[in-house]
Amino acid sequence: MNAAELVEQFGPRESMDYDLVIVGGGPAGLSAAIKAKQLAQSSGKDISVCLLEKGSEIGAHILSGAVMDPKALTELFPNWKEMGAPLETEVSQDEFLFLTADNSYQVPNWILPHCFKNEGNYIVSLANVTRWLGQQAESLGVEIFPGFPAAEVLYNEQGAVCGVITGSMGLDKEGKPTDQFQLGMELRAKYTLFAEGSRGHLGKQLISKFALDKDADPQSYGIGIKELWEVEPSKSKPGLVVHTAGWPLESDTYGGSFLYHLGDNKVAVGLVVGLSYKNPYLSPFEEFQRYKLHPKIRETFEGGKRIAYGARALTAGGLNSLPKTVFPGGALIGCDAGFLNASRIKGSHAAIKTGMLAAEAAVAAISENRSADVLSAYPATFQNSWLHTELNQARNFKAWMSKGLYLGTLMVGLEQKLLGGNVPWTAHVKHADHECLEPAAHHQPIIYPKPDGKLSFDRLSSVFISNTNHAENQPSHLTLKNDSVPVDVNLKTYAGPEQRYCPAGVYEYVETNSKPRLQINAQNCVHCKTCDIKDPGQNIIWITPEGGGGPNYSAM
Repeated sequence: MNAAELVEQFGPRESMDYDLVIVGGGPAGLSAAIKAKQLAQSSGKDISVCLLEKGSEIGAHILSGAVMDPKALTELFPNWKEMGAPLETEVSQDEFLFLTADNSYQVPNWILPHCFKNEGNYIVSLANVTRWLGQQAESLGVEIFPGFPAAEVLYNEQGAVCGVITGSMGLDKEGKPTDQFQLGMELRAKYTLFAEGSRGHLGKQLISKFALDKDADPQSYGIGIKELWEVEPSKSKPGLVVHTAGWPLESDTYGGSFLYHLGDNKVAVGLVVGLSYKNPYLSPFEEFQRYKLHPKIRETFEGGKRIAYGARALTAGGLNSLPKTVFPGGALIGCDAGFLNASRIKGSHAAIKTGMLAAEAAVAAISENRSADVLSAYPATFQNSWLHTELNQARNFKAWMSKGLYLGTLMVGLEQKLLGGNVPWTAHVKHADHECLEPAAHHQPIIYPKPDGKLSFDRLSSVFISNTNHAENQPSHLTLKNDSVPVDVNLKTYAGPEQRYCPAGVYEYVETNSKPRLQINAQNCVHCKTCDIKDPGQNIIWITPEGGGGPNYSAM
């Protein structure tokens, strides 16, 4: 049954009214909620704020490296240290390595551009930082509803955004109501802020509906695959930040790795692969697994224990790919718009800052009894902020690195080290990531080593420790526009790339008596959104599953 049929049979929907509704309980959404309440308290007025989070709890779907610049957090909470914010491991040392198959070469720190230096930053679990922000938001009176995904955008008669509809619960695989069925609710708002993270389901729709990206470069994405390890005490170096470029990726494929040493003998390790890669045989997951086998990398993890795994897309196009962020009745904030600074490999400070700026604009409009206007003050204050200055200096990073490791490194070094990012030219990305995939006939298959179960692992054992769960008897949240495309196009032309770019074993081609078919194991999905981005025909559409489904990250 479709939404209209469900409403006809079980409606009308229940409705709740708020001044401000925020979709997404990450750093951007929570910072917007906190700032709105802070402004309301300082003015002596009450503003009702509701925040929806599709994960089972705040932080359950949060995954990042992460080295955090505390600049924006300090603006939000100047006394965050005294308040107990979980920023505990300050960066003490930076290393940048170029890897070949057998060797590593450290770049002298005096050569590194400022964007690769992390003095004053902190190695954190962003999931735990987000949980702490959630506690602060609730203490200020923000109503937080975890396990309630926003499934649809609400529009008023003039076409302005006026809230969202939560997903219905208790549908079976065919979309028919079960005994546990509950119709989704309407959450109506004077303004709605969308903070869903990279490739947000509703953000994608809003960008299309309001043509927010018509003057921007095509957006660029990467997939970040991360593991958390407990290493031998002798190998733990709290505060050490290591980044690498080069092997295992070919020089024409954008990407790089990180090793972040936290306290308590914990090390976060991950690989980011730009989704503009050409070879359909490339598997980001397998590249990451063999990366850990490198002599320089394996020495950290031998004798250790892998304790967590996850994956997430990141929006990496930067300022040149940034869409317009406002439309009647709402705004995009954080990675839903694409404020990550790829040159610094940091986005949480940008998410917090944009959440604060959007909240300031929304609260001012609400205080003036304006509803469903365009929050033009938000992009205006961003234009005059330190964040715009930072992103403007890094605006060419992704465009240069998409041209290959060697030319990209040369140009980034020239712009960032010699000229400090103050350059008169702008480089552009011309193609969306899915357009860059080439037919399999143009490439040779990549033979990856089999997992050894000690340093390298398979997908299913990895998904297991991500604590991913979806109710089996629910509609698949991975939908196809055309059921024939996977076999007739993707398998025939591109050798079935979805079975390789997915880091969770969701997609597999199964032989039948007549011909192969694509099997979608939606219960494995870690909500990384890679399929929605990289599918060559844009035939796969990710939609919100039943509330609370997906990974349950504890300290990622």
